[in-house]
Amino acid sequence: MNDQIHVEPDRHGPTTGYLDHARVGPLSRAAAAAFAAATASAARSDPADLHGLFALADAARASAARLLGARPHEIAIAPSTSNGLFTVAAALSGPGTVLVPAGEFPANQYPWLRFADRGGPAVRFVDPDGQRHITPAQLRRHLTPDVTALAVSAVDSLTGHVAPLAQLKEVLGPGRLLIVDAIQGLGAVPLEADAADVLVSGGQKWLRAGWGAAFLLIRDRCADRLVPGLGGWAGVEDPFAQPFPAPPLPGAAAHLATNPDFPAAAALGAAVEDLLDGGGPAAVGARIRATLAELLDRARGAGADVLLDGLGPAERAGIGTFRLPGHDPAVVHRTLEEAGVITTRRGAWIRLSPHASTPPAAAELLADALHTLTHRTTHFQESTCPTD
Repeated sequence: MNDQIHVEPDRHGPTTGYLDHARVGPLSRAAAAAFAAATASAARSDPADLHGLFALADAARASAARLLGARPHEIAIAPSTSNGLFTVAAALSGPGTVLVPAGEFPANQYPWLRFADRGGPAVRFVDPDGQRHITPAQLRRHLTPDVTALAVSAVDSLTGHVAPLAQLKEVLGPGRLLIVDAIQGLGAVPLEADAADVLVSGGQKWLRAGWGAAFLLIRDRCADRLVPGLGGWAGVEDPFAQPFPAPPLPGAAAHLATNPDFPAAAALGAAVEDLLDGGGPAAVGARIRATLAELLDRARGAGADVLLDGLGPAERAGIGTFRLPGHDPAVVHRTLEEAGVITTRRGAWIRLSPHASTPPAAAELLADALHTLTHRTTHFQESTCPTD
């Protein structure tokens, strides 16, 4: 697998052909400015600056609450999506089984595996009839009395398929948890976030907020089913009170090991506000989907096969994946990169993930690069074909 990208620094934003936001979203101006301001504040010694940094983290939680339809105390700032998922895995103690689709990205597999032998629930990987995503009907067939949760991505990282979260939660019912890794959807398309009992998402992809901070949402309706397994001194009411441990803080903060990275939290909050000011996930997602549709049309025009080509407009988020039959995928990936089209390669597949800011010229770059590949192959075959 070749996930390497090479992008020259650009003071004015991503390059025209940058189609790799599902891997890394270059920092937005709003996020970069917030990060720089918070870092400058952290370099000063005035107590007011320290109070201001805590306020920035609180503001980020409030922004996330608006985006996710939650209460601010239901959200904590974790270091990353993976850290948030490990935090949840550590919090699910006692008997039970977590269902995980077999095609999930490894970040949503390892937390459950690591804690299965450390007092956490057992893990059952479900192969959803050869697909990477699980349907409500398939979930119903796999429900057994021991199942206590389903861990699923809101958007599949390879196919771009949008999980029907509300339908999955309806099948699970109120007694089982729906745990959602939302990093490939949050900021790219509307998500049925209300259905998620627990939701985790970092900001380095579609939110374009960089690394170091992620949202950990734990709804009040399920808070009593999660014990703060990784909750440390920052997650209790009085860390100096005796005897240890002190009572946990209310809400998601009970699961914090320590204070957040304040500049990263500021960037994440600014990115969410920028998203909301830009029309929110519906408006931004519509632009992303329209751009992706144009890109996939250009790929089809070059003879490419599109993964899950039958998905409806609302079923695919900002990710589309194709392969070019008869062509070495490593050569395809390298040729695109040399033409200024930045993508990710996963085995035989090339993944496209534009953003709302991706210009129309990106489709022309892609079409020209694919034409170069197919024309080169056709010319080579004709020149080496034996003649009478």
